[in-house]
Amino acid sequence: MKILRWRINVCQWASNLRLSLNTTCDLIKLMYFSLCYNAFTSPSLILETGLEPVFWIVDHFAKYMGPILMFIVFALCSIGLVIFYVIMIPRYLSYGWHWFLPNFMFGNWLLVNTVFNYVMGCRTNPGHPPQIVPEVVSICKRCISPKPPRAHHCSVCKKCVLRMDHHCPWLNNCVGFYNHRYFFLYMVYMMSGCLYACVLFYPLFYDNFYVGKEVVFHGVLYPLNMAYQFWMSKNKSYTYIAISNGTSVKRTPPTQSFNQLTLSDQIYHHSVIFVFFLGFGCVIALFILSLWHARLVSRGETSIEVHINKNERKRLKKLGQTYVNPYDFGFVQNWKLFFGLTEGRTFWRHILFPSRHKPPGNGLQWKTTTFTVDNFENIHVL
Repeated sequence: MKILRWRINVCQWASNLRLSLNTTCDLIKLMYFSLCYNAFTSPSLILETGLEPVFWIVDHFAKYMGPILMFIVFALCSIGLVIFYVIMIPRYLSYGWHWFLPNFMFGNWLLVNTVFNYVMGCRTNPGHPPQIVPEVVSICKRCISPKPPRAHHCSVCKKCVLRMDHHCPWLNNCVGFYNHRYFFLYMVYMMSGCLYACVLFYPLFYDNFYVGKEVVFHGVLYPLNMAYQFWMSKNKSYTYIAISNGTSVKRTPPTQSFNQLTLSDQIYHHSVIFVFFLGFGCVIALFILSLWHARLVSRGETSIEVHINKNERKRLKKLGQTYVNPYDFGFVQNWKLFFGLTEGRTFWRHILFPSRHKPPGNGLQWKTTTFTVDNFENIHVL
């Protein structure tokens, strides 16, 4: 008796099918690479292409969002200041002039510097290159005009900006050569003012947020108190724990609820909590942003140049070379150049108090670690 064993690879129809599938796959791959392949394709390029709709939205709507965001800043700051002065001035006047006057002067010093730097950051032209520049590194593809070193095109303003850092919708202006200092000082003074307000408001916030409430869970677990209160509300005879002067004590349920308070007391209660949370949120956001820009200034970079320098370091590292930022003159000198502390200017007069002095140079030619520019705009090799 013979046993028949079928082998699929010897069947003519199977061979034809396999050949047809291989041919089809090869054609699909060939068509894909013909249409999509690019020797310069990289993950960053794919990500940038995928974010094109986001860039389009920013380009077309950022200039319309600028005035709206400026109004939001003005409204929130005005409300916060009114609440601060209405509540805190009577409170600290009751402590005596020796306590009120130093706090009043320090708070208004922060306020004046914050308003000054914000207004100057909004109104100061960041600087745009002229048609004829003494030094050219490339041609702007959108402006079709010469582009000096460290200048970049802003898709919102539709212009090239000298030493561009970014376009700030909160200022409704580009942050560039002439107003970068105002932008940074605004963040620092605004963060300091919000932190100062939070410190002064904390005792009032503590009284209005905790005292008179059922408090079992503290800190970040505070929302659990609502669930605990709902569970305990079925037992009318319970006593609850409240905070009084930093200690936990047992009290009987209050006979007057929050809804039974007068309108002025409710406004006072909500105002204190609103100002504290608003200021605390601004402190966190501005601290992170200020820290990021302080790092860039310390290294002689901008928000755009940090990405360019990062790519150059990777490229030269593959070639066994080390990239050095030509605009990095060291920690101290970078800050002096950024603040414009040249020609006899001092930190105590021109940084701690409002000043409209301009940064050194013209934004068209830059002194580097290799070249220097003298007063006659001649370049010398060091």
